[in-house]
Amino acid sequence: MHKTEHTRPVTIAYVGGGSLNWATKLMGDLAQDGTVPATVRLYDLDHAAAERNARIGTRYAARSDTGAPVTYTAECTLEAALRGADIVIISILPGSFEDMANDIAIPERYRIRQSVGDTVGPGGFVRAMRAIPMIAEIGRAIARYCPEAYVCNLTNPMSVLTGTLYAVFPEIRAWGSCHEVIKTRKIMAYLANRRAGEVLYGYRDAKVNVLGINHFTFVDRAAVGGVNMMPAYLDFAKEHHANGWRESPLDPANEHDRYFTDSFRVKFDLSRRFGIAAAAGDRHLVEFLPQCWYLDDHAVWKFGLTPVEFRMRERQEKVNCADALDKGAELPPARASDEAIVEQIKALMGGPEHVSNVNLPNRGQFAGFEEGTIVETNARFSPLGIQPIVAGRLPKGLELLARPHADRQNALVAAVLCDDVDALLPLFVSDPLVAALPQNKATRLFREMVTATQHRLPETLAKAGGVA
Repeated sequence: MHKTEHTRPVTIAYVGGGSLNWATKLMGDLAQDGTVPATVRLYDLDHAAAERNARIGTRYAARSDTGAPVTYTAECTLEAALRGADIVIISILPGSFEDMANDIAIPERYRIRQSVGDTVGPGGFVRAMRAIPMIAEIGRAIARYCPEAYVCNLTNPMSVLTGTLYAVFPEIRAWGSCHEVIKTRKIMAYLANRRAGEVLYGYRDAKVNVLGINHFTFVDRAAVGGVNMMPAYLDFAKEHHANGWRESPLDPANEHDRYFTDSFRVKFDLSRRFGIAAAAGDRHLVEFLPQCWYLDDHAVWKFGLTPVEFRMRERQEKVNCADALDKGAELPPARASDEAIVEQIKALMGGPEHVSNVNLPNRGQFAGFEEGTIVETNARFSPLGIQPIVAGRLPKGLELLARPHADRQNALVAAVLCDDVDALLPLFVSDPLVAALPQNKATRLFREMVTATQHRLPETLAKAGGVA
């Protein structure tokens, strides 16, 4: 399909449409691509934010001169956004940054360090307790108002929340989309260009076989330009294991660089240990492992612990930027982001087939994990739907590390949806970052965290914070 050839018109419901990050990326990508005629309905609990984004989106659409019209509206109700939609995108913040600050600060008082706190560990667990009821409500609304829609979840903890959608609506056509693997694809392209002596490839030219669970993903096969890149990658990991590597120097004055980027040291170390490429970012990988492996010496391993205070400052900067755009400030240059959502939508709506790593229920594509478990592998997007591609199996050592997390996530979804409060504490204390605590301290930590977020929980779950 040439750029001037359009897909069929599509109605997109964006839940969390006041987003300061993902929504504007979608706007830019739709405008830059120019082949998807779309009606985008933005819904957000903060209706004013959705209205602001609708105005900004209209400005993006006006800049595109390719003939594929895109219109943006801010809807007052979830029903109005969802009814009859072809695509649903879910991008919400489960709670607030103040809640996330508690997710980090309370475990820190128990000497548990977290680099992100949104997927596993104590922070990821309690965030999931807040988010599962929210996503369940959205999933049930999708079943009611647009049961044939394709649903893209962007919200973390991704495995848990994508699993929640399937738990409340088993026939849903949902996937979880995560960009972490792009970092490893970029390094594969870099190595191929270095071999060629010139820049011939970008990360989209790097074909990789992905296997794992979200944020604990690995690559065991990779090719660029038809050349097997795994030997070169493993040699590169060995070469730079001691000091790490960055394609461009770290700017110490740039807080985002300091807190959100890494030097591949953890990825390289895991690659040397297990013989395949660790694909997710170091900050995510380390939270799946005992704290003594990497988190205790995070400065030595050259990754940051992202403070929530920085996230709050960054959010305010994004609010200021959005307000400026709303008042007529110049739009950013039209360039494609690294996100695959528009390519995925185009493929589903009749455009070229697209393959990327996504989170789906295990239907046999990933050996060693229970059927129905949300796993991350490649999948093919086409007018036939989303078809997972068989990935194989992790090395035994990695499987033994990843499988308990996946089983815990399955059990957490079931416990929250069934109001099984008694199951929550045993699941919480079995996480590697919590398991090192004595039982009495782990119990106290759990109850303190639940009490701090009980205003975000259904009454039945809030009881988990009760006094012993």
